[in-house]
Amino acid sequence: MKVSGTAYRTIWPLPSGAVRVIDQSRLPFEFVTLDLMGLEDAAHAIRSMVVRGAPLIGATAAYGLALALRADASDERIAEAARMLRATRPTAVNLAWALERVRQVIAPRPVSERARAAFVEAGRICEEDVAQCRAIGAHGAKIIGELAGKVRRRVNVLTHCNAGWLACVDWGTALAPVYAAHDAGIEVHVWVDETRPRNQGASLTAFELGAHGVPHTVIVDNLGGHLMQHGEVDLAIVGSDRTTAAGDVCNKVGTYLKALAAHDNGVPFYAALPVSTIDWSLEDGRAIEIEARDAEEVTHLTGRTGSGAIERVRVVPEGSAALNLAFDVTPGRLVTGLITERGVCAASRPGLLQLYPERAA
Repeated sequence: MKVSGTAYRTIWPLPSGAVRVIDQSRLPFEFVTLDLMGLEDAAHAIRSMVVRGAPLIGATAAYGLALALRADASDERIAEAARMLRATRPTAVNLAWALERVRQVIAPRPVSERARAAFVEAGRICEEDVAQCRAIGAHGAKIIGELAGKVRRRVNVLTHCNAGWLACVDWGTALAPVYAAHDAGIEVHVWVDETRPRNQGASLTAFELGAHGVPHTVIVDNLGGHLMQHGEVDLAIVGSDRTTAAGDVCNKVGTYLKALAAHDNGVPFYAALPVSTIDWSLEDGRAIEIEARDAEEVTHLTGRTGSGAIERVRVVPEGSAALNLAFDVTPGRLVTGLITERGVCAASRPGLLQLYPERAA
């Protein structure tokens, strides 16, 4: 995708051996990049949400493991590095998936070849993510196009958090159908939930939609239900940090409430995700470990002041406790369909197995 006319991905290797990422903690006020030089840099980038979004977390972890092996590629170092990276964000399944994929590729190789093989495999993970997100966009754009033919006006899409190209290597998951539809000439408008805490919708989704020229409006998180009641939302599309084999969708906290509102108002509610986000070992989403983050993400906000300075301010009384659970789980029964790189299916085990029959065993 493009920023100020220049095409970017969210992560890419440099000839020097470092890995460069967009520092998303500085958006939307500053667009800067950060070079990851080693394992600790990669782990910090994931933990501090310099990079975020399940697919991008997985890609960064893969490169982080490769960076860790440049000086020492022993079995012990691989295990140590994988443990450190896996501990950074426990909910997104892509992280563990990417680490295991790289480990399986490099384990049989001589120690002298492992670092290079790890970089190659991390690159493959990134290229596959781009192709999968582009395919998700094509499948989802068909849904938007069909709706456009029915309503004969712009299609209003509601999204939650950021599941665009900033959450992936390129294109995105939930926003990929929007980009594909927009680029195909379909009139589409996005209601952007601000998505407290951290405001990933207001800061990231609005930033990238604006950069691509997609019409959008930022709304407070609690407005979505009202808009649905008044026919102002044609469909909702969200991303996923982990989807169970039975179709339960774990995503940024607040997604469940939007799904309930959509169900009550007959609004189609889709989750868009690549195969790497499906946890085939889990049936019940209630078993997913929900990450608890620093309470300061709730008690404080960062913004630009009238003088142009970027400052962090407290918005709750001193002494008030705050709970910051990062995700919630939407049961598959509330999800109209899952948009994957292989097509659209019901949010259920039979639905997923129609697209991924090789997983039946």
